[in-house]
Amino acid sequence: MKKTLTIIAVLICTEFSFGQNPDKKRLDSLIYWLETHIEIPADSILIKNNAFKAIELSKDTNNQNSLAHSYRYLSIYHREYSKLDSAFFYLEKVKDIYTKQQNDFALANIYLDFKTIYALKTEYGIATEQTYRALELFEKTNNQKGIAQCYSHIGDLLYYENRYAKGVEYCNKAIAIQKRLNEKEDLALSYRYKANNQLFSGVDLQDALATINKSIDIYEDLGEFGIPMMASINWRGNIYKYMDNYEAAIADYETNLKTSKNLGLERYLYPSLANIGHVYLMQGKYREALPYNLEAIDLIKKSGRIRSLWENYMHVSNIYESLGEYKLALYYNNLYAEAYVDIKDNAIVALESEVQAKYETGQKNATIYFQDEKIAQQQRAKIMYIVLASLLAFILFGLFYYYKKRQKKNQELRLLNAQLDTKNKQNVLLLKEIHHRVKNNLELVKSLLALHSAQLEDSATKDAIIESQNRVQSMGIIHQKLYQGENLGSIEMKDYFLNLGEGVLDSFNAEDKIKIECAMEHLELDVDTAVPIGLIVNELLTNALKYAFPNDVKGNILISLSQSTPETLTLKVADNGIGKVVGLVPKGTGFGTKLIQLLTQQLDGKMFEDHNNGTSILFQFKTKPAA
Repeated sequence: MKKTLTIIAVLICTEFSFGQNPDKKRLDSLIYWLETHIEIPADSILIKNNAFKAIELSKDTNNQNSLAHSYRYLSIYHREYSKLDSAFFYLEKVKDIYTKQQNDFALANIYLDFKTIYALKTEYGIATEQTYRALELFEKTNNQKGIAQCYSHIGDLLYYENRYAKGVEYCNKAIAIQKRLNEKEDLALSYRYKANNQLFSGVDLQDALATINKSIDIYEDLGEFGIPMMASINWRGNIYKYMDNYEAAIADYETNLKTSKNLGLERYLYPSLANIGHVYLMQGKYREALPYNLEAIDLIKKSGRIRSLWENYMHVSNIYESLGEYKLALYYNNLYAEAYVDIKDNAIVALESEVQAKYETGQKNATIYFQDEKIAQQQRAKIMYIVLASLLAFILFGLFYYYKKRQKKNQELRLLNAQLDTKNKQNVLLLKEIHHRVKNNLELVKSLLALHSAQLEDSATKDAIIESQNRVQSMGIIHQKLYQGENLGSIEMKDYFLNLGEGVLDSFNAEDKIKIECAMEHLELDVDTAVPIGLIVNELLTNALKYAFPNDVKGNILISLSQSTPETLTLKVADNGIGKVVGLVPKGTGFGTKLIQLLTQQLDGKMFEDHNNGTSILFQFKTKPAA
């Protein structure tokens, strides 16, 4: 990534000329600063602030390339230091710009950025699709560097599908190209992905150790001692661990633990903690291992990067079983089973990807392998149930007759619960897929409207289509939040309003003059309530931007939503604009006003207007809280 960003910065810096205006020089300086500091954790706050400054200057100077780079740096900031959902949001903006420019090279690199984020969220099927989209574009232009990067990322994804030999094969293809091109940073990453697969592919572990040491040596030569180097050191510790060289493994993990603390990288603490706990477990030091794995679980859930969660649940279950605490062992074994099924289902989805099918065969064998894995973990759960049942039978021997009568009914309930649990998981996956497809379809509608708008000359018609785009976007954001979130039945409204406001400001190119604030607490609403409220707020924001601030006057818009009782919602949208001018008839069709009235009736609400000191619109809805 560092080399790609360097290329971007060089391209921008070559645009310098003696006739440059101050804004252009300042913008180039900001982009260069971001490129050289994006991987420095201590500068994370400045990275965010400077990215926003670069975005504003890019819009002021109408520099779409710099705007795309600024959005991409902001996405990387959220991916590495903040929220993955926000990383998605800004990366979508980058993709939109490069799609309009038909810039295949830049678009291919954005697909690889999407792969990284989806892999962190264990959505391996989508990550695989993004990688093959990038590969298709790189092959179209015979870009050998890009092709090699895609081979390397495919090798990484094959590791999570347990297709280790195939993963080594793809990494070797990448390494051959990168050696020829002398792409050292890319080569170091490919060596790490290859060592990942070698650890479990059946090769001599000395070969895996030699491979990961090549990665570490390259990073040392490049002066890279941050996150990429930490990842390679962590994997060398894993190889030492399975070579039974526990002392060397602990040394590598503790090195990373110290580096993470020094750099303030809390989310990178958990691999070291989890692996130290695992080494103690392998040595039979159960009480020493337990606190490390429990702390790792807390950090994993906090960070949202859950792909190693199942493994830590398994280790904690094994520790409690070895300590004779069978109830806790069974509890964590059930958590492990659920997490393992989810992550392996995601891997099977990757195998069944239509895009990957153009390049890969043998999906059936891999699917059968994962099914065998599921059967094995179910057998383990069954053994745990038998152990616990035996202990209870011994304690309750005096009530043996009653226990036998209840045993049959309990067995039927367990079977029914298992069936319901399986059905529930299927429904959750299906519902996420539905929301994902709805969001994609709404994005398609928005793109079609944008294409149509670009061909129109009449400003009134063009404005009407832009308003329609914003309405479609307001619904699309809701479905995006649903399939990316944990709760499929509700939307967190403050975060939604912030994203909606950014989209509307962007469509009117008003970020530099209008500020939107959300003065409200955390509040979740069901989708049937969130959609009409989102459309109402979208219309009010559109009206405010069109009429409240004429002649490029700067101003503020305040959005608040509160729930005074479980059945009452109060929505307020206020601006400090010119208010209602007597005798002035607003331009437009009046469709937005009618839409607001219909949506208010739909929610059994009332609307109140106040035009003193700007415009304030207040709504009171009778509704129900989110499930």
